Amino acid sequence: MSYDGLFIHGLIQELNACLAGGRISKVQQPYDQEILLTVRSNRKNYKLLLAATPQAPRVQLTNHQYSVPDTPPNFCMFLRKHIDGGKIINFSQYENDRIIIISIESKNELGISEPYKLIIEVMGRRSNILVLNQDGKIADLITKIDISQNRFRTLLPGAIYHLPPQGDKVNPFSINPDEYDLIADAKEIQKTFMGFGKDSAVELAQRLTESQDKSATFTAFLNAFNQSQPTLSQNDGQVTATAFPYQTLGGMQTSYETFTQLLDDYYEKKALFSRVNQVSEQISQVVAQRIKHNQRKLANLKQDMEKSKQAEEFQLKGELLTTYLFQVEKGMTSVQLPNYYANNNLIDIALDPLLEPSQNAQKYFQRYRKLNTAKQHIKKQSQIAQAELDYLESVQDQIEIAEPNELEDIRQELIREGYIKQQKHNHHKRKKPLKPRQYQTSLGNTILVGRNNTQNDELTTRRANKNHYWFHVKDIPGSHVILETDQPSDEEIVEAATYAAYFSKYRQANNVPVDYTQVKHVKKPNGAKPGFVNYFEQKTVFVSPDAHLQA
Repeated sequence: MSYDGLFIHGLIQELNACLAGGRISKVQQPYDQEILLTVRSNRKNYKLLLAATPQAPRVQLTNHQYSVPDTPPNFCMFLRKHIDGGKIINFSQYENDRIIIISIESKNELGISEPYKLIIEVMGRRSNILVLNQDGKIADLITKIDISQNRFRTLLPGAIYHLPPQGDKVNPFSINPDEYDLIADAKEIQKTFMGFGKDSAVELAQRLTESQDKSATFTAFLNAFNQSQPTLSQNDGQVTATAFPYQTLGGMQTSYETFTQLLDDYYEKKALFSRVNQVSEQISQVVAQRIKHNQRKLANLKQDMEKSKQAEEFQLKGELLTTYLFQVEKGMTSVQLPNYYANNNLIDIALDPLLEPSQNAQKYFQRYRKLNTAKQHIKKQSQIAQAELDYLESVQDQIEIAEPNELEDIRQELIREGYIKQQKHNHHKRKKPLKPRQYQTSLGNTILVGRNNTQNDELTTRRANKNHYWFHVKDIPGSHVILETDQPSDEEIVEAATYAAYFSKYRQANNVPVDYTQVKHVKKPNGAKPGFVNYFEQKTVFVSPDAHLQA
């Protein structure tokens, strides 16, 4: 977010146009470090949000609704007493810094006019909201800071307000650019001029690099903040708000008529991306851990299976001892007997000298039965672990290709399958699951694509017509695809197969094998994991996924 001094320079103009001369009709404090002022101006009510939260400090007009506590905090009560009903004279900015000043004229209990300044310092974790009286003293503030917390200044009621340390930076709007050596380097720009965030410095540096007249380019860049075109840039899951389009941000850029619309949309998308990242990280971590668990389990079962292969050897030795019992005597430690299954080749058999010959034979049969039982158990456990591993890998692939709005459905599936615990006190109303992706073939028939394993089951086993056609990428996890026709053309088969290939881990590959068959030839085994089916009478077509098909 480029909420730097330059962004504020453009924002101030909109705030003055909307609110200068207006009156504060309501003061609320929805959260610990946020103040919401309702301002009546030009026959309209505006909501002005002042936020000193470390994650998103800002001043903005907003159209969002906020809930407020029944009992207002002390700072809110102070503001109600001193500025509620007050007139907003104007908004200003200290130099080009991230300090916004709201000049207010209010009346005290005696009806005498008193000037106040509401200071909002937009400075990350050091952000604050302060009220100054006409003597320049701090009347109250939202976050109190004494000398032990900040050696440069004390921020407590009654203290003289001092600006944050400014260093040697200059206000870019107050200088003659011809007098400066304008270096096309973002870090140098930030060191020299006030109010340049990283994005703004990178943007100006790029423009200076491409310019023949650096002074004119510098001036034109600053002038753009006086004629703002609020813009939201989205690129690789990142959203950035700027006062006008930044060439260096790239991605998809959306313009807005006002900063109000921009900032509301930006923070809404930011919250969405934050939620998406949180869900993605949660389910990715759970799935990855379970995949590793099953991989280790399969490796251990494989070792156990190798050991169980001795079962047949023990059975053979028991049989040979029983057959040639007369050649074995108690006290022997071993014996060589002919193996009639292998051309009577002699085989060494170890014996317990304390046991009778028949007891030695029974001991081998017992070891055989034990290992044989273990072998069946190992085989069954291996099948279960492999089925779970296949399922989890399919979920992992779905997470990688999922759209942001699809992740919650995948999370709900993992909750139902017992991989994630349902929050006991989650009272939020669940949105309806998304519908399958839907496309049209060149002949107008519908193609449906499952978004997750639960939807794949619904699509294939309950929704699809038995005579329609089912598609799935061969031998790897992927979406179930239904072509809603019982007589598809060759072209439609390729089109549906292309979607099946695209919505799999092979979306970047060429010549991807895709199996297809009629839905009636697709069966889901009892107790199988979501998305798992068996199919037969299939044919295979090779296609190359086309990214444009998802549109």
